[in-house]
Amino acid sequence: MDASENPTPEPAEPPEPVEAAQTAPETAAESEVSAEVSAEDGTETGDEAAVETGTETGPEPLNLDQLADQAERPDEAARDQMRNRLAALAVPAAGLGRLEELAIWLAGARGSGEARPIERARVVVFAGDHGVAALGVSATAPDQAQAVTAARVKQIEDGGGAVGVLARLHGATVRVVDVSVGSPSGRVDKEDAATREEIEHAFRLGMAVADAEADSGADVLIPALVGVGASTVASVLAGVLTGKDAAAVTGRGSGVDDTAWMRKCAAVRDAMRRGRPVLGDQLELLAKVGGRDFAALTGFLLQAVIRRVPVLLDGVTTTSCAMLVQRIAYRSPQWLLAGALSPEPAHGSALDRLSLVPLVEGYEVRQSEGALGLLALPMLKAAAALAAELATFDEAGIPEPVLRSRV
Repeated sequence: MDASENPTPEPAEPPEPVEAAQTAPETAAESEVSAEVSAEDGTETGDEAAVETGTETGPEPLNLDQLADQAERPDEAARDQMRNRLAALAVPAAGLGRLEELAIWLAGARGSGEARPIERARVVVFAGDHGVAALGVSATAPDQAQAVTAARVKQIEDGGGAVGVLARLHGATVRVVDVSVGSPSGRVDKEDAATREEIEHAFRLGMAVADAEADSGADVLIPALVGVGASTVASVLAGVLTGKDAAAVTGRGSGVDDTAWMRKCAAVRDAMRRGRPVLGDQLELLAKVGGRDFAALTGFLLQAVIRRVPVLLDGVTTTSCAMLVQRIAYRSPQWLLAGALSPEPAHGSALDRLSLVPLVEGYEVRQSEGALGLLALPMLKAAAALAAELATFDEAGIPEPVLRSRV
């Protein structure tokens, strides 16, 4: 299953909203990276997307330290320029509240203090199946897990689901990247999710997708993940990375009852025991208790930071991967914003670890798959538009109040 788009943004044109039952052909750049991970051996069936120089027997092992060195700080000069513009706007001092913080953050991430609207918001959904779903940790029956994941993927590709509705509403576009649909990861409570080689292939795939999106001109990326059992895996990663107990990071996911929640807790507990010994090796942790889709999402996040593209995080799955990226490149949270807060306890714990405050709170939206990021997109778009279009006192011909507070 190729990565699908609804629609594909062309470099010279503004993006069109996602429309149901509408797909567009891949661009040449995107066809190179819309590779699938083979169900048999986990190798990419498309371009290898090798980030580092390969050897005669295959690509060299990923060097995360070298990648981390490429992650820089946002542009402080651009931030200062934006601060000066905001201070001169014909509004009460700090009258835009946290929207000013968002405008300053966006300027630093873009590397330009010149205010301009967000025109190319892009949702990228990574899809995969999880062996842990066989334990009955989801509201989906274990024998239907793979069929449900495939159906969800098809729905999103056709412009449906919450992500499709919100993408159309907010003028974003959606892309689905099939990493391991129909090829479940191992049951992480008792076996490895994938081999190290499979994880590195998937990590490179995610990096290549981020490169393609950056090259196409996306000015904000919203990564997400779809797959039955994904919240269980995310809880495992969050528990290992935050040091919390299984019960403290395990939520209701798709809305399970008490009995299923207890099974889920037990699975998370057992998987955390397997993951803790390899905490210092992010790729090995993904191999033990993550999976290929989580590896692809992690690679995507890291490369988005390296390419200096602003990122708006979705739910607990995306945020658990963001914690992994933080351990690889400590500056990475400076490039991230948190979308809407879900009721999953692991989500809040992960955001605390990243020192991120969600843009939308209090709505208890459990649906993720891109929806939690899109719910917060209007706040970021509002900040960018207000900074770009509001007049300063001089431009409006309004005398600046002489007793105006600068606080």
